[in-house]
Amino acid sequence: MPAITYETLNSATDITSTRTLLNEAIPLTGTIVSGTYNEAVSPGFTSATNVKNYSHGMFQSVYDYPYLSSSANHIFDLTVGYATTSGMSSSASTQNAKKINMYNVMAQSLLGYDVSGAIETFESDLDLTDNNSQMKEVFFIDFSRLLTKDQIKKGSFSLALVTGSTDLGPKLRGLTALPITTLTDLSASDDGGTNPNVNGGEYGLLYNSPYTASAVGAVFYQAGVAVITASVFCTASQVDGIPKNAKFTRNNSNIYGLTGSWTSLPISSSCDEIRRRIANLSFNNTTELNSTIYFCRAASTKFNYSSNPTYTTGSKLRVKSVATDTPVSYITTVGLYDSNNELLAIAKLSEPLKKDPTNEITLRVRLDY
Repeated sequence: MPAITYETLNSATDITSTRTLLNEAIPLTGTIVSGTYNEAVSPGFTSATNVKNYSHGMFQSVYDYPYLSSSANHIFDLTVGYATTSGMSSSASTQNAKKINMYNVMAQSLLGYDVSGAIETFESDLDLTDNNSQMKEVFFIDFSRLLTKDQIKKGSFSLALVTGSTDLGPKLRGLTALPITTLTDLSASDDGGTNPNVNGGEYGLLYNSPYTASAVGAVFYQAGVAVITASVFCTASQVDGIPKNAKFTRNNSNIYGLTGSWTSLPISSSCDEIRRRIANLSFNNTTELNSTIYFCRAASTKFNYSSNPTYTTGSKLRVKSVATDTPVSYITTVGLYDSNNELLAIAKLSEPLKKDPTNEITLRVRLDY
């Protein structure tokens, strides 16, 4: 039934907007990423039913269940790459062009270009203009939007990696005895510790505190991407995953603990080697809930009569038995209209509210989007 009388909302006093951030904990254990659904053929792996490799060979997708199942959810994509200026870049390297392309694509989308028009290089600091602490050989974890929602919560990211010579294996064998490196972004928060001036939004640095003074990676919160230097895997001279010089280093093209060379392995094989060393991965996602709140006010002199046809019988009000009685109405619904008095939204009350000239009512209507 169309409204008969309207009350204009004052934009200054009757309308306000709010933003609420909802967080959800996302734990991804190594058993899901590199253990539960592996089809092992002694002495190692041949395939994993929850890991999908593609004919183009540029990345692999990881699911929480065998990916051919309708119940499977995409968790993240994994790939590796290096810059054209990397010492690993050579025409003799396996999939050299694709590894360079993956690095450039991710750098373009997440960092952009410098003042000269060249693609920015990933760095283990927040200042992209100094070209210091460059990360030229990295691997990327690109999380699905299903997990990250609007963004990863700052200061919540944690990645535990096995950095020794033994991967987790089909049954996560001897996990407590393996050297574990845990990377976190604990230095980042909503009010600091991030760089917001890049294409991919804000990013924070990943540290292996307290063993490293410099960062070994970065997590891009809005994009939902973690970028980690290949040097996070220790060289053979290091003990139990803790570098003697308190600094991660790269042993030329060989990453200690990975089978084969970074340059001789195809991307899919490198991804397998890295994925099998993920012991634990967790973060909190963020859902941004925007709301507009309307304060609909019924003054004492207004809305004391109903426009419902059943409100009257003949020429008399059903709710009045004596002409001098106070008029009464019951509020059950609030309608929001545009400037042309066209109905846009309806809010229903859980129970009718009695309205008469002796009271005033303010109804709070919230629209979430």
